[in-house]
Amino acid sequence: MPRRHDIDALRVIAFALLIAYHVGMVYVADWGFHVKSACQAEWLQWPMIVLNRWRMPLLFIISGIGLGLARIGDAPWRFAAQRCWRLLLPLAFGMFVVVAVQAYCEGLANGGIAPGFGAFLLRYWQARPWPEGGFTGAEFGITWNHLWYLAYLWLYTMLLVALLPLRTLPVARWLAGWRWPTWLLLSVPVAWLAMCRLVLAPRFPETHALFGDWTVHAQSLPLFLAGYAIAGNARLWERIRALRWSMLATALACITVELTIRAGGPSLPAGASIPTWIPWAEIERIARAAYTWTALLAIFGWGKVLLDRPFRWLPYCNEAVYPWYILHQSLIVPLAFFLAPLRLGPVLEPALVLGGTIGGCLLLHELLIRRTALLRPLFGLKRRRLSVEGMAGPTAQPIA
Repeated sequence: MPRRHDIDALRVIAFALLIAYHVGMVYVADWGFHVKSACQAEWLQWPMIVLNRWRMPLLFIISGIGLGLARIGDAPWRFAAQRCWRLLLPLAFGMFVVVAVQAYCEGLANGGIAPGFGAFLLRYWQARPWPEGGFTGAEFGITWNHLWYLAYLWLYTMLLVALLPLRTLPVARWLAGWRWPTWLLLSVPVAWLAMCRLVLAPRFPETHALFGDWTVHAQSLPLFLAGYAIAGNARLWERIRALRWSMLATALACITVELTIRAGGPSLPAGASIPTWIPWAEIERIARAAYTWTALLAIFGWGKVLLDRPFRWLPYCNEAVYPWYILHQSLIVPLAFFLAPLRLGPVLEPALVLGGTIGGCLLLHELLIRRTALLRPLFGLKRRRLSVEGMAGPTAQPIA
């Protein structure tokens, strides 16, 4: 199966956007985060909503596609053992070492812990519950913060491996070769995502705690499995490419509906009224579901056209994705924590946080992680091998 450069490139772009999104979380008004700046802006909510609706669904479906292209069915349980090593080791290291600085800064900002990082670490490594209000996840004694994605990806991968024998069933083979009508390609995923928003989300708010996080599982697991199922379906990818213009237009229309409804209430003049018989909340959630799916189709369609080529930067960035993902928020949080009291303003402060995060990830990955045999597996990188020319080539399989 030929290399899908567009999927590799979209993975890199998705994680780059994740860094920008988490920097934005420090400055967006009315949204909670581990640390917040005094320079907050309400207008940031709108671009972040536009990004938020598809950023994690894109990562989960790309992860499924990556496994489908890797042909994991040839040796599924050997692959499962490798994935445990590649996902759980960085998760454990990240929780005990990398994420600890986030918890420390958040605890200081909340006034829930005393200064002194060394004493905090000794207490944190005991994984005993902390007093309420210390940091996110304090009730568990230790936290994974942004690394929750690794835990979910590990669980979904194990479920996929367990389900692989079903692909030999006649109905599975028939579905794999069936040419899905366009109306089904659009309506079924949108209906499912709308059900998640209408039925599950009000009852099960997102927690990222793995257990009981039913809304996130109901949205993310089907997308992950769908990515695996469609990875090698060349006819379907050609249709997605052909639909790119219409999906882009539909996605723009859907997000316009959602944002208009969200903005409608606060923007109405005093004394104005809107028809109460119209289910505005339900329409907003349906528009959100439709935007998520059509945006994904548009992204994959345009990615196939614009990104399916061997860019020179792609191998290096593909290797860098995993370490940068693990590191980035543990740079954002302390940078924002120490810069916020300086009152540098709404331009210089976020620029320094973003620039410091990118620079820190680059230096730590380039000068330390990728060159140190002990650190490579702790950040999800494979052991270095020498190519036939004797030069070290990119051997890391990024988050998939």
